[in-house]
Amino acid sequence: MRKKGAAAIGETKRRYILHIDMNAFYCSVHAAEQPELYSGKPTGVAGSVELRKGILVTSSYEARARGVRTGMTVRQAMQLCPDLTIIAPDFDLYRKYSKGFMRIAGNYTPMVEAVSIDECFLDVTGSGQFGTPVEIAETIRSRVKNELSLPCSIGVAPNKLLAKMASDMRKPDAVTVLRRRDVPALLWGKPCQTLYGIGSKTADKLLRLNIRTIGELAAADERMLIDRFGVYGAWMKRAAHGIDDSPVEPLAEAAKSIGHTTTLPADLTQKEQFRRVLLNLADQTTRRLRRHGMMCSTIQITIRDPSMKTITRAAGLAAPTDISEDVYKEACRLMDANWREGDPVRLLGITLQNLSPKQETAVQLDLFTFEETPKRDKLATVMDRLRDKFGEGAVLTAGMLGDDPSSLIRNKKLRGTSLEKDFLRGPQTDDENDY
Repeated sequence: MRKKGAAAIGETKRRYILHIDMNAFYCSVHAAEQPELYSGKPTGVAGSVELRKGILVTSSYEARARGVRTGMTVRQAMQLCPDLTIIAPDFDLYRKYSKGFMRIAGNYTPMVEAVSIDECFLDVTGSGQFGTPVEIAETIRSRVKNELSLPCSIGVAPNKLLAKMASDMRKPDAVTVLRRRDVPALLWGKPCQTLYGIGSKTADKLLRLNIRTIGELAAADERMLIDRFGVYGAWMKRAAHGIDDSPVEPLAEAAKSIGHTTTLPADLTQKEQFRRVLLNLADQTTRRLRRHGMMCSTIQITIRDPSMKTITRAAGLAAPTDISEDVYKEACRLMDANWREGDPVRLLGITLQNLSPKQETAVQLDLFTFEETPKRDKLATVMDRLRDKFGEGAVLTAGMLGDDPSSLIRNKKLRGTSLEKDFLRGPQTDDENDY
């Protein structure tokens, strides 16, 4: 018989998580700043006000009611809503209001994880002195409305997954509670793509397996899902049941740089070998960058030859990033420009510099990558969650594996060595620093 107060095997401590999602954030900020111009009117924010082919990055709810949607060109939006007011983005203003609602959230718990400039998670499990989780959520919503003149939707749930989905259920300016016991009734009838973490391509693959709804995903055979999707399949089934163990991770004191170096067990001389190591280093450094909630603007590589001669080379990026592909491409460019193929390399390293908090970095409005950036961010987030749960080797990019991983190590001296294993499971670094 279990003692009173003891946890049963498999039970976890009850958590109370909030997800705050600022509604139509950019347009709402402009309405708060200049209500006489924008409040209650159809508005949209676009990077190019003059050019009618500019892309809308958000629109007010009044504009959405007229059919205006994010991603439309200004011309398309104006055809649907001729009285639409187009506003040029003001990054400094958005950062000011972002800090404002984050400050309010931080009054109720130190456990605040900023996801982007307009959303965050809060763990209020230990915040009972401020009331129940729903009371805390209502207080925050009211304060954001009264002090900043901004609407927000807040989800209240036992985990981050359900809190995020709850905040999407009622917009704008609402508090929604979603419990695990409510998942079958409220979520199982919805399409798979509505489950946070599942994109359109994965939903299409599930559809080909005759899995249309979240309920059908919850009932699907886990072994079949793992066979088709790897560990991501196991995650999807758990998510369909409303299960998510990922913690709220507050941003610690900002690091000035994040670096990884690795000493190779044998000298490398071929470009494709360098690139395999750089790919792994880029993956590891950007993973830690995202964990800190930061973005980088400068990439530095370190190269050391067998005589211990060491050089470092750095370059700035066109736009801040936390995506491994961007870091990898720039690291390869630096390597190609500063090292001659055929010369032996004993050590390689990548350091990310000029870091800035992601929620304060105005990169979301880059019109040239507007459609691709959210997809890449979402993929990176899912991969990070899978690795957190199943280990670093759970998910590898195609570039890390190749069609025939062993064929990628052309130097026969490296076959069967630790380097070959490193290529398959990610780098085992000598040095990883957050300065």
